[in-house]
Amino acid sequence: MPVSLARRMRSAARLYAVQALFQMEAQGSSLEETMSEFETHRIGATIDEDTYEEADIDHFRTLVSEAVSRQATIDQMTDRALVAKWPIDRIDPTLRALFRAAGAEFVGRQTPPKVAITEFVDVAKAFFPEGRESKFVNAVLDHMAREANPEAFA
Repeated sequence: MPVSLARRMRSAARLYAVQALFQMEAQGSSLEETMSEFETHRIGATIDEDTYEEADIDHFRTLVSEAVSRQATIDQMTDRALVAKWPIDRIDPTLRALFRAAGAEFVGRQTPPKVAITEFVDVAKAFFPEGRESKFVNAVLDHMAREANPEAFA
């Protein structure tokens, strides 16, 4: 598989992971139910003449399952990166899902942290095209990545 295709599929997996984590929180759906829905009905599907991007399914599964299994740790990392008056439960649910997916990538060490930061800032731009949130996301993710992988920034 060409590098650019593999990169696009991992990027799509990150976007789908954020969407899945958001859906799980909003609907109270289970991990298994949500992953199955995404894999069967969304990833690579054609809906109303729109074809959704193919994704690296293994990366999608890893991000979502790690975000769920390590949610307490990831949320604590996020809280430490946020201003004291803004704990994670007070931020936008889309951003919360994004921080959890990125946190899963940081603690799982699947990708160099600087690459993951760039990728998730791009995801933030997809959800918040005005751009203000992407700067906030970059700052929070930088703090989280440095905490999870300090050796990558030495």
